[in-house]
Amino acid sequence: MNRKKTYLAGVVLVILCILAAVLYTQSRPETTEGQKALSVIVIHGDGSEKTFDYTTDAQYLGQVLEEQQLASGTEGPYGTFITTVDGETADETKEQWWCITKEGEMISTSADEAPVSDGDQYELTLKEGY
Repeated sequence: MNRKKTYLAGVVLVILCILAAVLYTQSRPETTEGQKALSVIVIHGDGSEKTFDYTTDAQYLGQVLEEQQLASGTEGPYGTFITTVDGETADETKEQWWCITKEGEMISTSADEAPVSDGDQYELTLKEGY
């Protein structure tokens, strides 16, 4: 009787994993092929702003930031955790971090998973306080 329950639980777990994978692939943002123009506005800790305009074939923001050497960070389970942008490094002792927004709205993914479309505008803002 215990073997049947264990087997059934294993089958249910496999089915749930397959469903989760299908849902993820259907709900993730679409990427676009080909050349795209986008802007990245960097808002430094002192409030100064700098705009960078790029033309790229990259499909994700993280690729653009890496290719252009605008941002760097550490690899984590959800992609790159940005620590330095345009030469300014977030100070962990001050609880500083780089916030990524798209046209003023905070994105819910890392830069590595943020799709790039023609005409997009992203902002990287140094924030203080978690």
